[in-house]
Amino acid sequence: MRKTPKSPGEKIVKDIKRATRKHYSSEEKIRIVLDGLRGEDSIAELCRREGISQGIYYKWSKDFMEAGKKRLAGDTARAAKLAG
Repeated sequence: MRKTPKSPGEKIVKDIKRATRKHYSSEEKIRIVLDGLRGEDSIAELCRREGISQGIYYKWSKDFMEAGKKRLAGDTARAAKLAG
């Protein structure tokens, strides 16, 4: 399936959306993911309040868990080296 060429107007709109998109800091992402893990509100409610899609939330959540897993694995390897 081929995409139809975009009109100059569509390109301008896309560029504006990209330029005005909110960029979240690491601290903001962590706060949002932790709010979701607390379970006080549904993920849908949290995402509406924060202005993000649920897909973005779940991606951040997965990245957060993976980073934690790597960090804990690193601590285990370090502990084994110290003990040995």
